[in-house]
Amino acid sequence: MRANFTFTLSRREIHIWIFPTEAPNDLVARFERILPSEEVDRGARFHSTHLRDSFVLARGALRFLLGKYLNTDPASIRFVYGLRGKPALASVTGIDFNMTHSGTMAAIALTMDCPLGIDLEQIRPISDMQEIAARFFCPEEASEVMSLSAAERERAFFRCWTRKESYIKATGDGLFTPLDDFRVTVLCGTPARFVHLARDLVAAQKWTLHDLNLVPDYAAALAYRGQERSLRFTSIVDLGELLI
Repeated sequence: MRANFTFTLSRREIHIWIFPTEAPNDLVARFERILPSEEVDRGARFHSTHLRDSFVLARGALRFLLGKYLNTDPASIRFVYGLRGKPALASVTGIDFNMTHSGTMAAIALTMDCPLGIDLEQIRPISDMQEIAARFFCPEEASEVMSLSAAERERAFFRCWTRKESYIKATGDGLFTPLDDFRVTVLCGTPARFVHLARDLVAAQKWTLHDLNLVPDYAAALAYRGQERSLRFTSIVDLGELLI
């Protein structure tokens, strides 16, 4: 691994790892060997080889990273799941984490004693963007997205989407929290923040929201409750390094 990166988290620090979800078959097989049988079975249910490999590499990378932070065998790591399916470490370690993947890239965020959510989306054409924005975004968000030029609209759409997804991933509620129940800033040049949470302006001020510039042509965001923490990023990780 990189000599200048230590696997120690301070109380006010968030580490963000970025890695590809494509790899040679032998490397995919090595990652799969550390997964428990239920995760191997989940991966096998994907009909697409790309989606299966993405699942295996993301889950395997998460275990290898947690193994390094905890100084333990990655195959021994066990998760528990919240009511809406959000994973957490079964043992009490203080480490909170969240993972996201889209296209051919993935990211993992880790911190101490602070539930967090990270979302990454490949920016791509959306033929029914206006309908999706009207259905899922607040009216103000949808209006701001559609007010932009065609060149800016796609990026603004995914900027809004990742900011909102990162929040519902942090809370662990998933789509049980309607995306139009809270509002985020959208326009370029406006700092990322929550405008309101269920119309509560004070509650919104208790959360921190970051835009993340992780990979070209991807949008990404990070959300967590509490005051701003320092972010520490890796460059894109060679998955083979995690095996060392």
